[in-house]
Amino acid sequence: MYKLAFYGKGGIGKSTTVSNVAACLAERGLRVMQIGCDPKADSTIDLRGGAPKLSVMQLLREKNRAAPLDELVTTGYNGVLLVEAGGPTPGLGCAGRGIIAALELLDEKKAYEVYQPDVVLFDVLGDVVCGGFSMPIREGYADQVFILTSGEAMSCHAAMNIAVAVDTFRQRGYASLGGIILNRRNVRDEDARVARLCEDTGTSLVGSLDFSETVQDADEMRKTVIEAFPDSAAADMYRILAGDLIARARVNAEAAALDPDGDSYVTPAGIRRFREEGGLA
Repeated sequence: MYKLAFYGKGGIGKSTTVSNVAACLAERGLRVMQIGCDPKADSTIDLRGGAPKLSVMQLLREKNRAAPLDELVTTGYNGVLLVEAGGPTPGLGCAGRGIIAALELLDEKKAYEVYQPDVVLFDVLGDVVCGGFSMPIREGYADQVFILTSGEAMSCHAAMNIAVAVDTFRQRGYASLGGIILNRRNVRDEDARVARLCEDTGTSLVGSLDFSETVQDADEMRKTVIEAFPDSAAADMYRILAGDLIARARVNAEAAALDPDGDSYVTPAGIRRFREEGGLA
């Protein structure tokens, strides 16, 4: 089972990307579970056609720990298994607690043993990697972290921040950095900026996504591109990314098995540049 977490700056397109990747992997015949780690509980909305879904936190408030597994985990497009962590009432409590509660309850209910997914995708809110938001990358949950970024300065800055945090967690036995995904915004020097980011983080580009109005059209329909426009160039773009992700995850897993205590991959030059640009103050 591959357990992959996706992080990146808020608004970079993680949920859209993860949902389309999930749909592509299901199209390949894999059993996929997508876990939305966001208080808004909207990660899987395109996999359920915009239909409402109770989050784990809502079910906990209504039914306590007696909430049945088939209400926590529902089925979306092409059989993708859907979970939304949810969070507290806005303005009250800690949003990270929703993620912790969701993952702990899924363990308690033996969700992975019951559903036996081939791939679990964690779609994590924004670029926060502390407290509950780091839960998906702790040992026993996600094995690898993929960072979604554009070539915009703030997006690259957030990606570097995440990479530094993941490297720190990895040295404690948690998940490792799997690679970078470029979601193009067509800004100046985009490829060069992301290439430098990959160099600084000691990783490489897994794949890239071109800006496409087809993606926006599908999102407005509350569907993945794979469902709404299966024969489009955008759909093929996601299919390529999904294949590259699984291939990279397999290679990373094999490498980790051979060298579980591998060296830090965030380079000293990358850390210096990050500090100079305002990070790690």
